[in-house]
Amino acid sequence: MKIVADSNIPFAEDACAGIGAVETVKASELSPERLRDCDILLCRSTRKINAELLDGAVVRFVATATIGVDHVDIPYLESRGIGFASAPGSNANSVSEYVTSALLVLASQTGRRLRDLAIGVVGVGNVGSRVVRKAEALGMTVLQNDPPLRRRTGEKRFRPIDELMDADVLTFHVPLAKSGQDVTMHMVDRVFLARMKPGAVLINSSRGAVVDGRALHEAMDSGRLGAVVLDVWENEPEIDRDLLAKVSVGTPHIAGHSFDGKVNGTKMVVDAACRFVGVTPAWTPATVLPAPDVPCIEVDAKGRDDEDIIREVVLALYDVRRDDAMLREAASRGVGDYFNALRSGYWRRREFHNTRVELSGGSPQLVAALSGLGFATQTA
Repeated sequence: MKIVADSNIPFAEDACAGIGAVETVKASELSPERLRDCDILLCRSTRKINAELLDGAVVRFVATATIGVDHVDIPYLESRGIGFASAPGSNANSVSEYVTSALLVLASQTGRRLRDLAIGVVGVGNVGSRVVRKAEALGMTVLQNDPPLRRRTGEKRFRPIDELMDADVLTFHVPLAKSGQDVTMHMVDRVFLARMKPGAVLINSSRGAVVDGRALHEAMDSGRLGAVVLDVWENEPEIDRDLLAKVSVGTPHIAGHSFDGKVNGTKMVVDAACRFVGVTPAWTPATVLPAPDVPCIEVDAKGRDDEDIIREVVLALYDVRRDDAMLREAASRGVGDYFNALRSGYWRRREFHNTRVELSGGSPQLVAALSGLGFATQTA
């Protein structure tokens, strides 16, 4: 059995060793010819998986090591009888850590304390629920909106979107839906932006087309928004560089690109492939994950504000400004497909749970906050 895997899926060869022979290929080099005798295709989101790629191939199973499936023509796969799987939740924690870093950076730049702010989380699934927990750990007032979950569960914590419009921050974690009861395509349009609290922060790390780019330009030009953080863009990889110049933080669709999240995705798609061919999954990432680059951070907390300490710890591991700077520098040169090049060559970012924080003089509240963000904590 032949397996073709995107070369940006970590440990794909080792993980698939019990299934068949593995060939790793750059997403840009995936072609009908490469897949002519391929049985299983493991991909990521930088390549469209559709009839143009798969017609004439003998592919029987496709799995994407991502939570999003916009790049996959699922009806086409179904029409061909091709099995399909994705990796929901695999990088959810990574995205929530991205939002945490962005919040702390923006608070520092404006001189505001997150504990004094309210955040509206739009979409409370795998990603949004983790953002909720981290925002609560930061002391923020958290408002939640998720119409499908509200209908399914009846839980009153899911509020109508109107009740989030006075939030200081709105962050979006919704799928891209162009039809149906819960359309999210351009849900953030001129009307939506005009209803937001003046000076509010908008964060989008879901799908670029959730936000109407033209409307966002107008809102930013008018000074209505306090700050904008975009990890996702309309028309990726051909992003709006004028919009990039205006946003406070702009990154190349890497919120979910932690190394741990990618390895989670590998595990999920390989397990799905094993189930498809009737093989018992045997690979586990625990034996191959490298040691964290920052295993321990020591902090003297005596006499210091908890939020300043949290910011110091979080940014020591992941400062979103690093990714912002890389995108701006690459966009200024504009050579080739710089957007996807940044994604495929992304640095090895590890998640918070890999790092232990040793506190001297830390309060119980600080310990609880750091633990809520995912850190292992130890007090002296």
